[in-house]
Amino acid sequence: MATLFNLICCCLLISDVFAVSRDNFKTCDQSGFCKRHRAVAAGESPYVVLMESLKIQSTSVQVQILNTHNNVRLLLELYGLKENTARLKINELNPIKPRFEIPLGDTLVGEPKQQGLKIIDKSDQSVTFSLENNKIVLTSKPFRLDFFAEGDHVVGVNAQGLLKFEHLRTKPEPKPAEPDNEEKAEGEESEEGENAEEKKEEEVVAETQDQPSEEPDMWEESFKGFADSKPNGPASVGMDIGFPGFEHVYGIPEHAETLALKSTKDTDPYRLFNLDVFEYELYNPMALYGSVPVMIAHNEKRTVGIYWNNAAETWIDIRSNVADKTFLSKVADLVKGSSDIPQTDTHWFSESGIIDLFIMMGPSPKQVFKQYAVLTGTTPLPPLFAISYHQCRWNYNDQDDVKNVDANMDKFQIPYDVIWLDIEHTDGKRYFTWEKDKFSHSEDMINNVASRGRKMVTIVDPHLKKDDNYGVYADCKNHGLSVKNKDGGEYDGWCWPGSSIWPDFLNPDIRKWWAGKFAYDQYKGSTPDLYIWNDMNEPSVFNGPEITFHKDVKHFGDWENRDIHNLYGMYVHHATGEGIKLRSNNQQRPFVLSRAFFAGSQRSGAIWTGDNMGEWSHLKISNPMILSLNLVGITFSGADVGGFFRNPEPELIVRWYQAASFQPFFRAHAHLDTKRREPYLLEEKQMKISRDAIRTRYTFLPYWYTLFYFGERDGGPLMMPMWVAYPEDKSTFQMDDQFLVGSSLLVKPITEAGGTGTSVYFPGQDEIWYDILTQETYNGKESHYVNAPLEKIPVFQRGGSIIPRKMRERRSSGLMHYDPFTLIICLDKNGAAEGDVYVDEYDSYQYRSGKFILKKLTFKNKVFESSSAVQSGKLDTKEWIERIVIIGYPQKPNAATLQSGKNTIMSLDTVYDSKTKTVTVRKPGMNIADDFTIKLS
Repeated sequence: MATLFNLICCCLLISDVFAVSRDNFKTCDQSGFCKRHRAVAAGESPYVVLMESLKIQSTSVQVQILNTHNNVRLLLELYGLKENTARLKINELNPIKPRFEIPLGDTLVGEPKQQGLKIIDKSDQSVTFSLENNKIVLTSKPFRLDFFAEGDHVVGVNAQGLLKFEHLRTKPEPKPAEPDNEEKAEGEESEEGENAEEKKEEEVVAETQDQPSEEPDMWEESFKGFADSKPNGPASVGMDIGFPGFEHVYGIPEHAETLALKSTKDTDPYRLFNLDVFEYELYNPMALYGSVPVMIAHNEKRTVGIYWNNAAETWIDIRSNVADKTFLSKVADLVKGSSDIPQTDTHWFSESGIIDLFIMMGPSPKQVFKQYAVLTGTTPLPPLFAISYHQCRWNYNDQDDVKNVDANMDKFQIPYDVIWLDIEHTDGKRYFTWEKDKFSHSEDMINNVASRGRKMVTIVDPHLKKDDNYGVYADCKNHGLSVKNKDGGEYDGWCWPGSSIWPDFLNPDIRKWWAGKFAYDQYKGSTPDLYIWNDMNEPSVFNGPEITFHKDVKHFGDWENRDIHNLYGMYVHHATGEGIKLRSNNQQRPFVLSRAFFAGSQRSGAIWTGDNMGEWSHLKISNPMILSLNLVGITFSGADVGGFFRNPEPELIVRWYQAASFQPFFRAHAHLDTKRREPYLLEEKQMKISRDAIRTRYTFLPYWYTLFYFGERDGGPLMMPMWVAYPEDKSTFQMDDQFLVGSSLLVKPITEAGGTGTSVYFPGQDEIWYDILTQETYNGKESHYVNAPLEKIPVFQRGGSIIPRKMRERRSSGLMHYDPFTLIICLDKNGAAEGDVYVDEYDSYQYRSGKFILKKLTFKNKVFESSSAVQSGKLDTKEWIERIVIIGYPQKPNAATLQSGKNTIMSLDTVYDSKTKTVTVRKPGMNIADDFTIKLS
């Protein structure tokens, strides 16, 4: 009977999840530490630097900070780092127990390389350091730290005095009951001499010290009936970080928000706390599935960034302000100009851990991306199938359903690469298993799909059904591998299978254990063509506070969930990716999609924006959401085509396919209760338009693949805001309804019902942009209305660029490996263009041993040249160049002559279209690996 009662409760909780409201999730007023930090008054900082404690080394500085209200001392460490970066760490000088710091190698790829830090000025009140071309000023009373880049004040730390570092302490004994008035009077009369002096001193301390009894929720609090015990008491840290000269800041995903972050003066702060938020609302600072505590500030002169390396729940307030002229006057020799400058002030506070702040000084957007990539890594080059089109649904019912979807995609000539199975494919939500009646021959099913160059993906969530006959659970239970409750027992929660446990992924050994579960003899019925999807890894706990772990859940090392919460999903993702690599002895690249993420998750694979809705507003918000992810390194990201919930109208589905075909991760997905909406089920007109969008994605795969290669090598976004490529153009700073793919494609999706056209801003002084369908041209630094009937998404190629494409229609990317290239050359006003094309085996790690081709493509003075950009190992490929299309060429050429090597010269056929000013050079026939030139005359 108890089991039935629990099951009913679970179902009610699941129902509540689907009908989510803000009430399920905390506001700042319902969070004790958030209230405490927001209540700190600006300009009244009790923290001072004890200059006599200053210790200087060649690349670092240590100094103590005193909280004059309670005499607690902190240790400040400042490091100069390579790549124009600084690191600031603040911890307790003598904590009663260690505070959590993220283990090296988890978010940071390794120990950051240090750079010389030199004192150039010192007084009793301040000390100035140089770091490359930058200056750092440490001020004593009150403590503040300011960063200057080439004379410009760019970052101010604790300039408003909002530093609050809650030191660890023992819980105070309950105060005795207050005596009645008569007893109190007698006590006061008997107070004399030394006792009176002691009481007087205690009163002074009580007036100045942070008293646990004077602030709420420091030792326990509750939310919606869930008790949160705090055995370690208050441990939060917070500090203000200002950006003088900057009006716009970006980043700190994940939020369903505009690209340029808004002031939180009249709202809650932006929250970073990984949560399962079904049917999330738009344009508010609520937390969503993932957290990346990286913020980028940009103006027309420079770009800077910060990374707040803390995995606990974090809130960020944002305000517009004017730079502190009083402080600037004190350091006038470091500042260029004296006029008022705008400033964006931010206030960061986390529930536990330490302050570990990286300041990335740019000065360009690309340099900030590089600086962050050096710290946390880049997105590894995915296999080609992973950046193609994915077909998914909760759920494809059985093997026949999979077979029919696969056949219908072929019947209607719609290319796709991956078909997905959601939770219903398992035996009673037991992951790594198959539903015996519906998927009895899983290997045959996967092999059938793979025979056409395709793959399959199954879902593997981190919750394990409590069933002693379920091998994965039994193994986890018997070896004590799960997270524990506050009393040390096995933590039990509810998710899709009912009563469940969760492996403790904070433990590296447990991550190895999990990775081993993907071996073919462990995951029976899997094959090399099966890949993985991690969902619910925030983690989602249906009967937990805010639908996740209790904060006092215990992890490896006796750390509470409050210390490490935002890391959990990243650990699941990473361990799964390692498991897929181990299947091939680290020879084949993995593909793993994750919903939860943190800084560094980009190293493990793809991310999607979670359970969106089939509404126009969610199509529109997908663009700034993915742009924000790309800015902070999560480049392999996308949103579910059509929306996960609800039944979108056909027009919306078509427009969504068009938009998503130019986003890094391209997957259609839908909820169990929605109508089937595979693209071939649309009416013929909408089906053909959607098919055209998918086919267009496939023609651009060589360009995407080249971008992913450079992304792994250099860092930086693939889908980028306009200001990244045009950093001096202020009109682009808040623009998030159009974007760039690489630097060569401009995309303006139609995101309004009934839209038949849109205004497009074309950036770049003296630049030309070409419509990819009509070759119509548009001048830079101008806005134009562009017609966009249902069959068209406005996309434009930049003049001066060369884009590699493959134009032959295939059923999947696996059948395109040896197809020929078409090189699309769009000339700038000087008749020149350049680009790149990257080729390798498309699925292995051999490229890391030099087995790849990277060609530099140029057109100048009527000569096209393909030359090797780097010295690499030999790659044998049959890929060749079928045609070269030169757009913007003013007149028909008389001849085209190809030269390869010293003596090989031959004439080529050309066709000229005078209307579009396009020369097509037909069948030059050169292998993509060859160096050659083609001269027009």
